Amino acid sequence: MEGPRSCAAPPNRLAILSGRAHPDLAGRVAGHLGTSLGGLLIENFQDGEIGVVLQDNVRGVDAFVVQPTIRPNTSLLELLIVIDALRRASARRITAVIPYYGYGRQDRKTRGREPITAKLIANLLVTSGADRVLTVDLHAGQIQGFFDVPLDHLTGVPLLAEYFAGKNLDDVVVVCPDAGEGGIPRARRLAELLQVPLAIVDKRRPAPNVSEVMSVIGTVRGKTAILMDDIIDTAGTTCNAALALRELGASEVYAACVHAVMSGPAVERLKRAPITEMVVLDTVPLPPGAAAELGNRLRVLSIAELLGDAILRIHEDRSITELMAQRRETALQRLE
Repeated sequence: MEGPRSCAAPPNRLAILSGRAHPDLAGRVAGHLGTSLGGLLIENFQDGEIGVVLQDNVRGVDAFVVQPTIRPNTSLLELLIVIDALRRASARRITAVIPYYGYGRQDRKTRGREPITAKLIANLLVTSGADRVLTVDLHAGQIQGFFDVPLDHLTGVPLLAEYFAGKNLDDVVVVCPDAGEGGIPRARRLAELLQVPLAIVDKRRPAPNVSEVMSVIGTVRGKTAILMDDIIDTAGTTCNAALALRELGASEVYAACVHAVMSGPAVERLKRAPITEMVVLDTVPLPPGAAAELGNRLRVLSIAELLGDAILRIHEDRSITELMAQRRETALQRLE
């Protein structure tokens, strides 16, 4: 009689896929993991509809889709469609890797009859078939509570701290340009890693994307100021804060941010601002021509290695908390 056939399960495969929002970052993530991007054909029909075709067998695969929800706004819809395609193709698990979580600034109602789009996007991701989410520096930490699936929240602050520690700047103060939710804890983390004091800019917003500096809380005279924010959008907050700091006697001003959205007049404003250097992460692609316009005043650090390490840990069911603790220790060692 013939013996029982082997029913061994196939090896647990990992696949990195990319939408069209930031394929360069996705490629760097895949390269760090020693693999290549999965086959994915994305095209637009004549009327603008998005068509997606998976070109590889993804049945039973642990799939990670890298896509910041940045301009154009169709990047979000594209991500949802790719997730749906993976679900219908029987991927074992689907993780939405969203380096920049768009619509995150609309996380609460500030006046009547407003939507809470940060929650809406969370609902759409889960409905489309995402089993978990991996993201970087949410505008407000409480957005994690909008999800009914696991969310891993990375921070790029240790990468920025390592860079500034290597510059050996004198008499540094970290400045939070926005006292709103999320801003102060993020700036405090950078100040703690660099072991320097913290100052806070008190501002008001008379209209969306418009800011006015009211006062600066803390000592900045004669110091090298590092403005730390999560997003530089139109750059009004950053440039106004830099000007105020110089008027208050700061010897130099650096700007640091995780998400260099830089929309509208941002590049022109930054060119005129009294900023020695702007240090950003590559969670989103820079606007066309921004790097050339800003020249050596712009420094872009890659978050691909951190994302790649996090993806591998998720794939192997290991701790993300341990990863971030290691990054923190590495940043602190640079100061020794």
